[in-house]
Amino acid sequence: MHAARIAELLAPYINPATDQRLTTDDLQHISTYIDILQRWNARINLTAIRNEEEIVTRHFGESLFAAQHLFPGARAHVGTAPLACPAERSLAASADPLTPHIEDRHNRGRAALKGPRSGAQAQGASAPAVADIGPGAGFPGIPLKLWAPEIRLTLIESNHKKAIFLRELTRALILTDINIQNARAETLKEEFDVVTLRAVERFETILPIAASRVAPAGRLALLIGTPHLPQAHSPLPAITWSDPNPIPQSQSRVLLLGTKPSAQPSGDEPR
Repeated sequence: MHAARIAELLAPYINPATDQRLTTDDLQHISTYIDILQRWNARINLTAIRNEEEIVTRHFGESLFAAQHLFPGARAHVGTAPLACPAERSLAASADPLTPHIEDRHNRGRAALKGPRSGAQAQGASAPAVADIGPGAGFPGIPLKLWAPEIRLTLIESNHKKAIFLRELTRALILTDINIQNARAETLKEEFDVVTLRAVERFETILPIAASRVAPAGRLALLIGTPHLPQAHSPLPAITWSDPNPIPQSQSRVLLLGTKPSAQPSGDEPR
């Protein structure tokens, strides 16, 4: 799928007011991702959506919308933006088709050398540890990693074939600092700064498990339909929820962000 068309389809999900943007490298990664997903989807059921444009909007659009809210400073030092229209891209490519990709890689490397890019890292914290429970075809976890390369990502996928797909995908996209756990979330003991959950079966059962994997002061991000909102609030009294953020171009999908309280220091009594 052409990068220019991908950029056009994703435009409604990227808030221009924040000066956040996708680069030509990002768009090429997404194009490669779609090709791999379509090949694997012919063998194992990764997604019921077969139309490539719907894959872009439903999967990548929703995931990148969540990425902007979770990591709003991640793109502060990313270099060149994608060209505005196919004609401009064609003109640039005729001069040197490799230049945009080389510039993007150079700017990303230069930004990494300059230091941390997210707000938490700017305060001297380590890279955020993020867990995506039940990513299936890799959403939203892999797009989160494309948006914020500095995160330490764990993909928790109990289905063996889907876990194999995720390993192949991360190798093809040359993504690093990704840990793929072929296990059920309830068997893991680690806690994470951010835990994401999207379109999983047994929502009522997995939701408390996801919340238990969130570290003190960490966040739980749910990409769900509005009918699930009451279920999200009722079993998790320890989570403080923000107002739901409607997903662009969706009638019922929302991003719901919750924050876990900070840990009480040992020996201190609550006041």
